[in-house]
Amino acid sequence: MNLVVDIGNSLVKLAVFQEDILLKKKISLRQDFLKNLEELSQKFPEISFAMLSSVSKTPSAWIERLKKHYQLFILDQQLPQLFNNLYATPTTLGNDRIALVSAACKKFPCKNVLVIDAGTCVTYDFKNDREAYFGGAISPGLQMRFKALHTFTENLPLLEPEEEVKLVGDSTKTSMQSGVIFGLTAEIEGVITQYEASYKDLTIIFTGGDAQFLCKRFKNSIFANSNFLLEGLNYILEFNKSQ
Repeated sequence: MNLVVDIGNSLVKLAVFQEDILLKKKISLRQDFLKNLEELSQKFPEISFAMLSSVSKTPSAWIERLKKHYQLFILDQQLPQLFNNLYATPTTLGNDRIALVSAACKKFPCKNVLVIDAGTCVTYDFKNDREAYFGGAISPGLQMRFKALHTFTENLPLLEPEEEVKLVGDSTKTSMQSGVIFGLTAEIEGVITQYEASYKDLTIIFTGGDAQFLCKRFKNSIFANSNFLLEGLNYILEFNKSQ
């Protein structure tokens, strides 16, 4: 049984897997991590292996706690992967993108796959039908666009995205909603169209915190999976257990 730990800037995701099956997922504040880890450890005493991925500084006490109870793997660019990494600067490739591409290789082998992760940033990652990863793109996410409009102007308010949006905004607020939401939707649709023109039989995966909000606005055939990154981390763990 595996434990996957994905540490963000403010939240920590913990997931328990039995081989490829997700048994439990818990989202924790950083200050509650050790308490939630202990609860999961008691509930699932069969856990033997752990994978740690972090985009921020990880307290040494957390690492020592994981090492004490499990055989720990820490994700970095040197850890063996399921794909051939052709990124020009592989040492700068983020852990989240590594995990997403790993999930694409495991779940859609021998297929061209574009993974779109809509979070703080929107990342686009492409692997081909020979399991080669070439890279993709990084763009401002939904919340970042609203914050940018507020931060870099004198009078525009800070807004949250709304479900019902008019194409033609008739006020400052509705104009901002239209610009951000339709603008990001058009960007994503445009990127998908260009990839589909270049790569046949393209599979599109949509994940990330804003995926559910955005994916309903697309006409393309898209697979939405909120756990895709966690599944990728688990696949990397399974792969390295056998090395």
